[in-house]
Amino acid sequence: MADLLWDDVKCFFDLDLTGSLPDVRVPNASPEDWQAVLDLVAEKGWKYQYSEGETVLSMPWAETVLSRSTDAECPELRVWPTADVLAIFRFHADDEVDFDLDLRELQGQDRLDVLCDFLREIGRRLGKPVLMDPEGDYGHPVLGFDIKADRVVLLADLQAR
Repeated sequence: MADLLWDDVKCFFDLDLTGSLPDVRVPNASPEDWQAVLDLVAEKGWKYQYSEGETVLSMPWAETVLSRSTDAECPELRVWPTADVLAIFRFHADDEVDFDLDLRELQGQDRLDVLCDFLREIGRRLGKPVLMDPEGDYGHPVLGFDIKADRVVLLADLQAR
């Protein structure tokens, strides 16, 4: 059974309402959590590309990436949980795992299921919530992985939308 039904949440995937690049985050993270995400990507066999600026490199250790100088370019890790869905992780801080998704790639029940599976995998691995905020509306998640429910749940009020 699906975590969420498209007809119940499609308003949160409206590009005009939510923006095309919502922010997904794991708050109260640690460098060990970042490493667990890197390990998960490798274990799941998800296609990925790690780069610093224009230079594509092999997958690093999280400690190495997070200890770079403050004036260095922010590295990014592009992860494809499926061929047509991309998540872009950016190593802004060691206390929050954060990544962007493109809502244009997440239209319909099948793609929503891919998103829920991806958030669930990360949340289970870290034992922490994974929250999706509308683009530019940090701190107001609309959906996310709930640890106790062990699934992705709606966090925003549908009536408010």
